[in-house]
Amino acid sequence: MDTGTLKDRLIHFAARNDLIAAISSWREWLSSERRASDHTIDAYARDLAAFLAFIGQHIGDEPNVAALAALKPADFRAYLAYRNGLGIARSSVARGMSTLRNFFKFLERQEILHNPAVTAIKTPRLPKSVPKALREDDALEAIRTIGDIHDEPWLAARDTALMVLLYGCGLRIGEALGLTCADTPKGETLRVIGKGRKERIVPVLPVVKDAIAAYRKICPFAPDDDAPLFVGARGKALNPGVVQRQLRHVRALMGLEETATPHALRHSFATHLLAKGGDLRTIQELLGHASLSTTQRYTAVDAAHLTKVYRQSHPRAKMKAA
Repeated sequence: MDTGTLKDRLIHFAARNDLIAAISSWREWLSSERRASDHTIDAYARDLAAFLAFIGQHIGDEPNVAALAALKPADFRAYLAYRNGLGIARSSVARGMSTLRNFFKFLERQEILHNPAVTAIKTPRLPKSVPKALREDDALEAIRTIGDIHDEPWLAARDTALMVLLYGCGLRIGEALGLTCADTPKGETLRVIGKGRKERIVPVLPVVKDAIAAYRKICPFAPDDDAPLFVGARGKALNPGVVQRQLRHVRALMGLEETATPHALRHSFATHLLAKGGDLRTIQELLGHASLSTTQRYTAVDAAHLTKVYRQSHPRAKMKAA
């Protein structure tokens, strides 16, 4: 089977019909029951495709349901060793094992197969990462700079509005690009659809609302309710790769580190709020974190930096005057 079925054009594997049907059922469950985003389902599909491609070579035949049921812990360890040998990042290896556990657990619930071997494999321990936030002045300067890159005024206004939104509301890039024109903030709040299709309401500062309004006013494409709020040069939904490329230009102009990405603006939002005395529970709600432990990572950000930030006014107030 070509993994075009799994929306992956890089990994190819063959599988028997019973396994193909099981995979289709799993994907349908992820979409309808778990309400996983297309991006998440595609990531799971790539992980599963990589595993099944390896297993096909490992057992010397096209895998089917019975073959997966017969796998031993040693088979899963061989897969981990293979991935490590390719130099795959530990985070990616760990995510891949999480995907396999999810898939096998689904098959067990559906009484398709039972194989406890996958649960016996320990996931590679990941180093604790600390979110990489920008300094206050760098965050504000990056927002100003990104608007200077384009010669086309409406594209400059678009990029500025997007950066102000990411920093001013703490959105993920996918959440921001998933907004439609109907979501254009008119009041003091914004409805956001986050991971797992979970909805949250975030406050919107006037500077965010004004930046988006300025962009939409000169955008040449009709603001139909169902149309993407942020569009590319041809009027289609803005590709996140374009945003990342623009921020790479900003990094080069400002001499920022490679950690200065669109997601770093979300980290900056949380870090600077925490530094000004924001409580973790509130920040958890604003970020849409399912677990408080995820939000608690921000408490590990350099104490000296937080002290410096705390002594200054929060940059969101400065944005109004910028």
